[in-house]
Amino acid sequence: SYPNAKARHLVELARMLVSEYGGEVPNDFDALLRLSGVGRKTANVMQAVAFGQSAMPVDTHVYRVSHRLGLVPSTADTPLKVEKALIKHIPADDLARAHHWLLLHGRYVCTSRKPHCDKCELSNICPKKIENSKLQ
Repeated sequence: SYPNAKARHLVELARMLVSEYGGEVPNDFDALLRLSGVGRKTANVMQAVAFGQSAMPVDTHVYRVSHRLGLVPSTADTPLKVEKALIKHIPADDLARAHHWLLLHGRYVCTSRKPHCDKCELSNICPKKIENSKLQ
C-alpha cells in the first residue's frame, strides 16, 4: 500500500543485513526489530517460520479469531495484548502451529465481514453462537 516507503525499508534492511550481520538474517528478536521496516509481527513470523522458535505473530486474522472464539479477554485490545494472552495459555511447542491454525481459520472460515459459521468445525463451541453472547 505504500510502495515507496516499502522500497526504502527494503534497501535499508539489505544494507543493515550486510553491514551489521554479515549478510545473515539475525534470529534474535531484538535484532530483528532493529531492521528497517520490521515490527513485532514480522519479527515473530521470522522467529516462528524461519527459525522454528516459539512465537505468536498476531495479524488481523489471529486478532479477530482469538476474540470471536473467546481465547482472549475483551481487554486484549491491541495485538501485543492478544499475543501475551495467547502465549500464556498455549504451550510453547504449539505456538507456531496455533498461529497458522488461527490465521487460516480467520482467512477462510471466520472471515471478517461474513463468517462462514455453517462451515465452521468450531461452531458447536463458539461463544459467538451462544445465546446472549457479547462477542461479535
